[in-house]
Amino acid sequence: MSTRRVAGIDCGTNSIRLLIADIGDDGRLRDVVRRMEVVRLGEGVDRTGRLADAALERTRTALADYTAQIRREGAEAVRMVATSASRDAANADDFTAMVETVLGQAPEVITGDEEARLSFTGAVATLPAHAGQRMLIDIGGGSTEFVRGTGSEVLAAISMDVGCVRMTERHLRSDPPRPDEIDAAVADVTALVDRGLAVADADRDATELVAVAGTATTIAGIALGLPAYDADAIDGSRLSYEQVAKVTADLAAADHAARLAIPVMHPGRADVIVGGALVLRTVMERSGIDSVLISEHDILDGIALSA
Repeated sequence: MSTRRVAGIDCGTNSIRLLIADIGDDGRLRDVVRRMEVVRLGEGVDRTGRLADAALERTRTALADYTAQIRREGAEAVRMVATSASRDAANADDFTAMVETVLGQAPEVITGDEEARLSFTGAVATLPAHAGQRMLIDIGGGSTEFVRGTGSEVLAAISMDVGCVRMTERHLRSDPPRPDEIDAAVADVTALVDRGLAVADADRDATELVAVAGTATTIAGIALGLPAYDADAIDGSRLSYEQVAKVTADLAAADHAARLAIPVMHPGRADVIVGGALVLRTVMERSGIDSVLISEHDILDGIALSA
């Protein structure tokens, strides 16, 4: 079987991720390298409308490391996609110029709709068959994508400006968050989730909920009681609403140090995980789907497949 080596880079509000993979004749990805660095590119964007110099420098450092590895591994094609923070920033041209200098090509600052479709494509490539329609949610730092589809076909999609970094910076400023801060965040999240569901699944046709990205996989690791982050154990796990609600309540009651001490918690996620957990819990409440399938495969896989 012939293979082609490709690389995908996903630069979001909270993290920048790299996937180097081989694509066989069957169209399936086989991982060579999968990495993630928390760079918080979108730090302060919701408030200032601009990418901070320090955030751009953190991203540049990580991207330079990724670029060197892509060249060592001999990827034939590279696609870099930038999402929420880059769409929102007034100085997005500074980000583009930095990427061109480091990577040698410009990033694609994609729309929320394309972000949603890439997430669905990447996730369903490895999911077991489902007879009905699926609702996929990709909870990021600045936005959450809502995608409804059947098989590999996307039927409806929308991106909403509700994410773990955005909600944390907007509402959850105390450590641990005060009850009134939680209430304000929940009200904000609920309004945005309702709007997302009204477009993506107005008639509630989806019978299975799938969640991807770091918020969902971290919550799964906590709910499963894993002694360390284990992608194989998390991928394909199913959580009930009660499990998600309990993890969310426990995280909201803990301070930063306690969240940081959780074995599966990435250090760069501990300060924003509550905001993300509130999004997942609210989606389950408002969609009426009482369990969620967790996938380790997401937009990054979709980017690599399309490279």
